[in-house]
Amino acid sequence: MAQLIRITPNKARAASILRMVESTLEMISMLDANRFPSHIVREYYEALRELISIRLLLDGYIVKGEGAHKHMIHYLGEKNLLPLEDRKLIDELREIRNHISYDGFFVEAAYLQRKRLPILDVVTKLKKLISV
Repeated sequence: MAQLIRITPNKARAASILRMVESTLEMISMLDANRFPSHIVREYYEALRELISIRLLLDGYIVKGEGAHKHMIHYLGEKNLLPLEDRKLIDELREIRNHISYDGFFVEAAYLQRKRLPILDVVTKLKKLISV
């Protein structure tokens, strides 16, 4: 079971994670969406998850244990930081990422075409929630 653990906020660590997120987003922009949609969707999810972890870190928390990723998404709702529609999208991507990673699932390019702009919108919203 996932646990929210109180820690001392760490702006330096948050800034480092943000640099990695920016690097991931840059890498995604270089990938061919028709050839690598599964990889792109997985990396978008990882970027979103890291942005959420930055917010938690700045708030003085980390989440550990089984279900940690789901709990991180729930945290955004508890704190009223992101609308339900956006949290649902992140959770959908979490489930797809799990299917990709554990089941060898392949995402259709059409899915990525439909979801890219909403994903980037959530990325922007999460970036606004952090200041490092």
